[in-house]
Amino acid sequence: MTPMSASKSECETFDSELNDYQETRQKFWDTNWDSRKTFSRYYHARMHTVYRNVILEGTSVLEIGCGTGSVLAASKPSIGVGLDFSVSVIEQAKKQHPHLEFVLADAHGFDLGNRKFDYIILSDLVNELWDVQTVLEGLRPYCKPETRVIINFFSHLWNPPLRAVRAMGLATPQLPQNWLTVHDMRNLLELSGFQPLRNWTEVIVPTWIPLLSDFANRYLAKIVPFRWLSLTHLMVARPVPKPLQVNPTVSVIVAARNESGHIEELMTRIPEMGGGTEIVFVEGNSTDDTYEAIERAIAAHPERNAKLFKQKGKGKGDAVRLGFEQASGDILMILDADITVPPEDLPRFYDLIASGSAEFVNGVRLVYPMQEEAMRFFNLIGNKFFSQAFSWLLGQPIRDTLCGTKVLRKADYNRIADNRSFFGDFDPFGDFDLLFGAARLNLKIQEVPIRYRARRYGETNISRWRHGWLLLKMVAFAARRIKFI
Repeated sequence: MTPMSASKSECETFDSELNDYQETRQKFWDTNWDSRKTFSRYYHARMHTVYRNVILEGTSVLEIGCGTGSVLAASKPSIGVGLDFSVSVIEQAKKQHPHLEFVLADAHGFDLGNRKFDYIILSDLVNELWDVQTVLEGLRPYCKPETRVIINFFSHLWNPPLRAVRAMGLATPQLPQNWLTVHDMRNLLELSGFQPLRNWTEVIVPTWIPLLSDFANRYLAKIVPFRWLSLTHLMVARPVPKPLQVNPTVSVIVAARNESGHIEELMTRIPEMGGGTEIVFVEGNSTDDTYEAIERAIAAHPERNAKLFKQKGKGKGDAVRLGFEQASGDILMILDADITVPPEDLPRFYDLIASGSAEFVNGVRLVYPMQEEAMRFFNLIGNKFFSQAFSWLLGQPIRDTLCGTKVLRKADYNRIADNRSFFGDFDPFGDFDLLFGAARLNLKIQEVPIRYRARRYGETNISRWRHGWLLLKMVAFAARRIKFI
């Protein structure tokens, strides 16, 4: 037998195995689509809650292996498309959810034309696929740069108990499955052109037990060591990023209150970046001549594209929001007026956003040695505590929550602003409004170490005890809305 004929024979064998695999599963689900047992109803209801929390309502959603469409419907999409290979399943999905669109096709090869989706769901699917990598690669044509792929899959630890429960007829029967680890899924995503963003666990008790189920699944499933017992892993990924358009423009927002002595230096030190840099000053009802100093600096530097607005509300967060609303740049940057973060570091933040490597960039003051008196001891301790708390809450490392330098695309900020009601408007700093919003959108967060300088003019507007207590309340609030759903 020649190598060529051997290769052809092997291909035919592979195709035959794939066809047999698909036919077996199609026949199985055509006859078992309504076999959901009492044991698994609570689990599926719990997963509906999880997906509603991850997916923004009113977006476009594609679900691969949609079953009867319950997860897709639970996400409340404006455009919802479900795909499944079972005729019986698709017929039932259309009856139960006539407002959604359902397509009969196999996950290993389908054609939806030029359509793009905000979210793509693979819920309890990868355990059953013949070739996970092929299916993931097939998702790429339907992704926008901001598309998020959400996957949940069973933990290998649950293989024996699930088999026992199914053998007793208490749970939906299953054919032999793939048992994948988190490492396996991360590797498959990366091989298929996706970047994993975060992962977490859900559901320790998959059936309804009064008092126990909700407590265990809302709280214990998120805490070591209990989370190691969880039934399902969830992962969120995005398409491997591409650079933004050539030379995106930049707006640097400077919230200034009692910072008269820094204004001229800010005007000369903020670098020009990308396709052009505008400086948006928001003056916050100073008791010194900060407003007049900004007016003088703008008049003295006609070569700079600078704007000045007077804040009507209170707090840095309110000032930053006003600056963002008035900014015209493609990329938005926050720079504290006290120049404790060197303006010369801003191009590092710009490069990460412009290249697509990050979607939200946060400065970190806790890497390099600080100048003396740059940060008081108890402020340093508080920052380290809150960095740990918010890293756990948001599912991505956040080493310095209160660094004033944060950078993101204006398009992403607009989406954060549109969904601000989810967390409410109670953040006087502005940092957490953006961090919570970035986590809600599952943006890729990266951090840039900077050398933190001591303030040379005026006094800090931060009250360590009053604002520290407020931060603790914000951690508790965020835990309820993000972690313990």
